Amino acid sequence: MGLLREYGGALQQISIDEAFLDATGLTQDPRALALEIQSRIRDEAGLPASIGVATSKLVAKMASGRAKPSGVLVVAPGQEAEFLAPMPVGELWGIGPATAARLERIGIATIGDLQRAAPQSLRSIFRDHAASMVARARGLDSSPVHAEREVKSISEERTFARDVRDPEALRQMLLALSDEVAARLRAHHRFAHTVHLKLRWYDFYTVTRQTTLLVPTQLGEEIFAAAESLWWQAWLGRGESRNRQRGDPIRLIGVGVSGLSEGLPITLFGDPQREARLALAHALDELRAQYGKHIVRRAGLLRLGR
Repeated sequence: MGLLREYGGALQQISIDEAFLDATGLTQDPRALALEIQSRIRDEAGLPASIGVATSKLVAKMASGRAKPSGVLVVAPGQEAEFLAPMPVGELWGIGPATAARLERIGIATIGDLQRAAPQSLRSIFRDHAASMVARARGLDSSPVHAEREVKSISEERTFARDVRDPEALRQMLLALSDEVAARLRAHHRFAHTVHLKLRWYDFYTVTRQTTLLVPTQLGEEIFAAAESLWWQAWLGRGESRNRQRGDPIRLIGVGVSGLSEGLPITLFGDPQREARLALAHALDELRAQYGKHIVRRAGLLRLGR
């Protein structure tokens, strides 16, 4: 990543070994630039690299996959749809195996088939994302390279004015913190793989616990489910301290996430209910941004006045 930053274009790291580099303002020929970067990675870092060059992040990522192992593939402007068309539909970034199987059952086996499909015929699979998925199949992706500093973790915590031992009050605060963390994940366009819990007792004894999710998330209820399990184990479980009683008063509680990744998990489109919950969460984010964060609240948080 340090080597890539030397080139001066906007750099967006999306995983430990993947990144987008915006070469728009760079004067060097894109293919020559890619070959130079590949050579330097091999010589200076001792690592192989596959590089895709295209007019969008979507097609560049697809091209890098086709360039493996250790190749460089350039998709010229105007050739995006032609490049993608022969590939199996399941290879399109954002479509997982379950969705690919559903598409194949209605006669869409390749990305080219998806390019030619009418969006209204796909609503049962993609719902409101049908038109955008057809556009992606054609190689249309306007998302910019975000040159922001990489977000590695997100957390929220609260210190109580008075120590709290009421389990329902603690549970509601845990839910509120989980929702806040989830909203920040969505704002950063990130999904979390790991959930963290932080507890501090009345005597300032502090513990942290974490768990890894089977499927990355940016939904408050999923973060809360993981955090609640950790909380019950830590607060009511044995072995925290010899002189500590189960359910002793809590001074501080916190929720955090890490193991962040960009983009839709491949399982998302295979679970229509989860996709609907995510769409609802984004709609509520927009409402709160426009009318204030208290315009829509969970009924379960009314006691907190949140």
